[in-house]
Amino acid sequence: MPGFVREKKRITEPNMCLSSPLMQDHSKGNHRSPSQATDEIESLLLPGLPDDVAKYCLALVPRSSFPSMGGVCKRWRSFIQSKEFLMERKIAGMLEEWLYVLTMDSEGKESHWEVLDCLGQKHRLLPPMPGPEKVGFGTTVLNGKLLVLAGYSVINGTASASADVYQYDSCLNCWSKLANLNVARYDFACAEVNGVVYVVGGYGVEGESLSTAEVYDPDTDKWTLIESLRRPRWGCFACGLNGKLYVLGGRSSFTIGNSRFVDVYNPEKQTWCEMKNGCVMVTAHAVLEKKLFCMEWKNQRKLAIFNPDDNSWKMVSVPLTGSTSIGFRFGILDGKLLLFSVEGDPGYHTLLYDPNAAPGSEWRTSEIKPSGLCLCSVTIKA
Repeated sequence: MPGFVREKKRITEPNMCLSSPLMQDHSKGNHRSPSQATDEIESLLLPGLPDDVAKYCLALVPRSSFPSMGGVCKRWRSFIQSKEFLMERKIAGMLEEWLYVLTMDSEGKESHWEVLDCLGQKHRLLPPMPGPEKVGFGTTVLNGKLLVLAGYSVINGTASASADVYQYDSCLNCWSKLANLNVARYDFACAEVNGVVYVVGGYGVEGESLSTAEVYDPDTDKWTLIESLRRPRWGCFACGLNGKLYVLGGRSSFTIGNSRFVDVYNPEKQTWCEMKNGCVMVTAHAVLEKKLFCMEWKNQRKLAIFNPDDNSWKMVSVPLTGSTSIGFRFGILDGKLLLFSVEGDPGYHTLLYDPNAAPGSEWRTSEIKPSGLCLCSVTIKA
């Protein structure tokens, strides 16, 4: 970003008045060597300013400039990576919401992550994720960062389940490796709840169905096994609602066909309970306005909306748009639900559902859409 230079260059400029208070007045008994004063200046986020003021100033910088800020010095980089930075941005009213979409080209050969804002403008392509290509992986967002978890890969002709977890820092535009899962898995459920991440079920290294569950604590970078499900479950998905973990869809070894059971985990009591009014064969899902929005394979012209307050479902018809497409993936931007077509119809406009619009005006079309076919998406505020 223009204007950003390393702090060491700033403080060595002549007549730099911001540094003078730290170098002043040996006559008062405050005898500090030039090197001590320089170290003190370099320990500040912005020389001459208290850290609380400096943090607020840095929080005002536009999101697109964060990677440049991260290259200024270690303290800036550390601050930008912290939860405190996101809180300062929130207090300053500067949080920007971007949609991260994993897209596939029309030939189904190449995929990449791209970033869209509320106007549909594309900001950047993400650098390639480390590790081998995978399928059956999970994605979630934790503290403003994208997590890509586990999955199934083929390396040198050998197929295997993975326990790898990678984190993408949306502020610094870079990937890093986190601690491995205790149990390698694919086609599982995962979600963030109360600042931690849960993974549940799936298939294991031998292709066996799993009932195990574990939780990730970002403060310790550690996965811990928790109470298992009552039955193995795979091909399912999860979400956080009202501080609890909900696991829906997929198949279970105790049911014939797809499961309508909903497994609910209470983190405070550290126990599972069960409901019997879930939905089956879900092709897309998202949480918006503290409610779960789903689309089932058998009925892709209706949204199924779950309210956890009374465990009720409401069905909302999806309007016809002149397109023959009936397959969708969901995205969330600016408090609205986006329905991206999974078919390569160039004339298709994204459908947008606004839950807060006046009755009869909830649906409209949007120009926001990825460059290719949407495989999955996450929304990150930073």
